[in-house]
Amino acid sequence: MVKAKLEQQAAALEAAGAATAPLLALVGKVRSGDPENIEGQGAKRYWSLLFGADFRRDQDGDGLNALLNYGYTVLRSATARAVVAAGQHPSLGLHHSNDANPMRLVDDLMEPFRPVVDLKVWQLHRAGEAHVTPETKRALVRVLYDDMQTLQGVTPVMVCIQRVATSLAQVYLGERIRLDLPLPGLPLSLAGSFDSD
Repeated sequence: MVKAKLEQQAAALEAAGAATAPLLALVGKVRSGDPENIEGQGAKRYWSLLFGADFRRDQDGDGLNALLNYGYTVLRSATARAVVAAGQHPSLGLHHSNDANPMRLVDDLMEPFRPVVDLKVWQLHRAGEAHVTPETKRALVRVLYDDMQTLQGVTPVMVCIQRVATSLAQVYLGERIRLDLPLPGLPLSLAGSFDSD
């Protein structure tokens, strides 16, 4: 999951015209359980490359942070539905371990999809949008319907999320050995498209 997230973050940086090497260099360093916190190291590099050196991720912040929070809420809701539909319990996480979080598995499975939201927020910001409005909400919800590349061809983000949740259940049942993650690269409508919609 961490490798997939880093690869998707690099794809977001590429689409934004930023350097990807700092993220791609970390992908090969990820080990099971991420004991060196490569995910955290990647985040420090990623945010400054995407939104500038002064940007700080703040879950209680406004502006770009509020847009990110809204987009992540949409993504989290879609992931929660997929987890429950796949017959899994959302509190039994893979990496997230906070006992007070009843959505640990949801938070784990949505990680590779966060960069989709990040890039949409970058595009909205570039188009002059800095606040959560009905228009920006609609743009962030539509991200779920953008197509990503998969081994089966182009597939909407929402379906990719469902496939990840279902494939995890199949891994637990011994029916497969790998998760069905989208291929590195972001939705086709986001990559190379810098408008607000």
